[in-house]
Amino acid sequence: MGVFQHWPNRITALRFLGALGLFVIFALHGMRRVEELPAERGLLQWAFWLFLVTSLSDVLDGYLARKGNHITAFGRIADPFVDKVLVIGAMVFLAVMPWSQPFFPAWIVVVVLSREFLITAIRGYVESQGVQFPADWFGKLKMFAQCIAVGVVIGIHAFGFEGETLRFWTLVGHWAVWATLVTTVGSCFSYLGKTRRWLLDGGQ
Repeated sequence: MGVFQHWPNRITALRFLGALGLFVIFALHGMRRVEELPAERGLLQWAFWLFLVTSLSDVLDGYLARKGNHITAFGRIADPFVDKVLVIGAMVFLAVMPWSQPFFPAWIVVVVLSREFLITAIRGYVESQGVQFPADWFGKLKMFAQCIAVGVVIGIHAFGFEGETLRFWTLVGHWAVWATLVTTVGSCFSYLGKTRRWLLDGGQ
């Protein structure tokens, strides 16, 4: 079975399929407004639960890899790749659909995407020199904030909240998106600082 003989790598592959499934649902939902088609809420509820399960399974993936000492080269590359596909792919869809655009303006998604391109390039260079460049706590906080933001925004429109409940979750959604922006930029500077120190030490 090769790289898929252990469960952590299998879960990573399933998470990738989950991300693709989420994008299919968003594509089927298209540009239609939930308010105009109440039946579409069922489709968005599938999207919400699929995103929730796919994002949370990353915790199980990492736990099993550490517990069974099944940390592999495939997992180290594929796991963060799937994270980026899931979260950034969802943000791209949310930036173009009418009901989610107020939460995810395109410029925020561009900032997030630019950060990922930059850090991925830096990580590739540093690790090509034989140095480990793992995610730090700031990067993990960034991922957590992104998942909260995406999940809340989908949930608001999937479950048709009203009144005070709607106002509460709308506020949470906006704050979560801004937290995503802050942690994205902050983690970028954290990695840049780490890279600068490595270069000043002679790249050792």
